[in-house]
Amino acid sequence: MIYTVTFNPSLDYIGRLDLFKPGTINRLKYEKFLCGGKGINVSIVLKNLGIENTALGFLAGFTGKEIERQMNDIFHCSSDFIYLSEGNTRINMKIKADLETEINGQGPNITPVAITLLFDKLSKLQKNDFLILAGSIPNSLPNDIYEKILGQLYKKGINFIVDAEGNLLVNVLKYKPFLIKPNNHELSGIFKKDLTTPAELIKHARILQEKGARNILISRGGDGAILLTEHGQCIKCSAPKGKLINSVGAGDSMVAGFTAGYITTKNYETAFCTGIASGSASAFSENLATKEEVTNLMKQIKL
Repeated sequence: MIYTVTFNPSLDYIGRLDLFKPGTINRLKYEKFLCGGKGINVSIVLKNLGIENTALGFLAGFTGKEIERQMNDIFHCSSDFIYLSEGNTRINMKIKADLETEINGQGPNITPVAITLLFDKLSKLQKNDFLILAGSIPNSLPNDIYEKILGQLYKKGINFIVDAEGNLLVNVLKYKPFLIKPNNHELSGIFKKDLTTPAELIKHARILQEKGARNILISRGGDGAILLTEHGQCIKCSAPKGKLINSVGAGDSMVAGFTAGYITTKNYETAFCTGIASGSASAFSENLATKEEVTNLMKQIKL
């Protein structure tokens, strides 16, 4: 079974207009509410690709109820969220105009009791299950929460996939995660230097591999991606051609596609291709990648 965890979900309010003018009234031409958060995005794309999974995390208030409604009624995803007694799940505003502007909410306070409930749910995972931890954490959580989760589950033989920045990622490498997915900017941030060329990215990613990561998927946006496998392979691929419409969720879709490809075939090259096609399919669409879109883009992919 596959589980995703989203510590700080959001209800994304997406608005479009031709020109955004700060300091005055702006009238939208398009608006939509979508459930969001990296783990939730992964769950939706996995389901779109025919892979059953369960979304875990924390919800609160009327915005939390809308996220759960969308997950169940629109995206047909299984979920087992923990409801907080106070506050509301955050609303993130994404204004798409001549420039993109984002205003992200803070989110509710996550109590120690709620954290204990999450650990109770995670304790039921079994050997060979996949656990995907993705995204940032709210201020109300300890900054070593990822490390504590992997530490508790490490001896159970669970496949960990971690998509996070900085110390959230680095501090879990000792638990030998199955996959980590830094993008080129996040990799540069970890090593505090500007890494731009494939050779530089590969050299520094191998350091993270030496620290414990089994497989490393480096996303490079429009420049494609690089995969370092636990078998010593280094595979590069350019991105498929298409018009960028919405970059939100593209990295999460890549994680979902890689996971779906690997679970289906146990082949890293196929997983890599499916990941790239899934990330690109989301980037080329208003919504997250569908199976049909991914299948069509797979025809363009050459390793």
